[in-house]
Amino acid sequence: MHSKKFPRLAALAALPLAMAAVQAQAEEMAIATILPENMSNNEVYPALIQFKNLVETRTDGEITVSIFGNSQLGSEVETASEVQGGRTLQSTIITTGAMSSFYDDYQLMTAPFIFDNWRQAWAFFDGDWFADFMSGTVEETNMRYLGTFDDGGGFVAFTNNERLIKTVEDLEGLNIRTEENPGHVAIMKSLGASATPLPWGEVITALETGLADGQFNAPVLNTTFNFNEVTDYTTLTGHVYNSAAWLVSEEWFQSLTEQQQEAIVTSAREAIAIGHGMSGALATASWVESCERFKECYIMPPEERARMAEIATPAWKEWIVNDFGIEEEKVDAFLAEVKRVGEEVVESDMANYGP
Repeated sequence: MHSKKFPRLAALAALPLAMAAVQAQAEEMAIATILPENMSNNEVYPALIQFKNLVETRTDGEITVSIFGNSQLGSEVETASEVQGGRTLQSTIITTGAMSSFYDDYQLMTAPFIFDNWRQAWAFFDGDWFADFMSGTVEETNMRYLGTFDDGGGFVAFTNNERLIKTVEDLEGLNIRTEENPGHVAIMKSLGASATPLPWGEVITALETGLADGQFNAPVLNTTFNFNEVTDYTTLTGHVYNSAAWLVSEEWFQSLTEQQQEAIVTSAREAIAIGHGMSGALATASWVESCERFKECYIMPPEERARMAEIATPAWKEWIVNDFGIEEEKVDAFLAEVKRVGEEVVESDMANYGP
């Protein structure tokens, strides 16, 4: 236990010393992510590299950016707690579960079948409504929201040992591993499956031993972690959209000049756009690879996704209102905005490029 914690503590303790040499000339912005420092296997690190280049150029070196990947500085919850203080760590990127532990309303992002396509998702995350929705993080967490990355490409795919999932009936009786998130459990149960919440480190063993028949994750994770070696079938349903919020210390942000704040915000928005494109490309390539590695693969058509959504969404809504405690009016406003954005994207496309 101690051997796992000491390197993280040592890394955090060393940060002020490592930064001391540059702080005389520049303001340091340290960013933490659990993803590897790799330019080709995830969308976050390349986006952060572009952010670093932009910020350092736009501030003429007044701000220097350091990126700490691969959980070097601890878990998502640990790094977010450090960012709240803003002294040794100024920024972090955390996924839905961790974000919800700091900002309850983010639990809305567990809604099933929320997006039909990437452009709807990106337009929603990058729009005024969601920016206003996330502005509450300043008061509630002392962290400012900069944008949303697609976690692993966003849309998830089932993998399982029993059969190809083509309809909701194919889920009947399957035991599906979920994250330790009651929202996901409610969704699986509504669709006729059993749910076994397990931490990430136990997933492979659960599938090998039969404790779980299947699981769901983004295709890039399904191939990266070789789920084809312990499950035979995969179906791209997109019933959950995984995301990750980018946060910066509000206390640190307010210590900057107006010009420096502008450089942070505008550079972050460009980095988010780069991340969107790369996540889509990685997810597409990983799905092609899935179809080569799994015994069978299947993309669920819109009609069946809509049928499953009609079952899962009311069950999820009942859970998030009655059990989790988010007001029904807030849930309805959230779902209505998602729908509105989806319709607006189609209408805009047809107005500009259609007949």
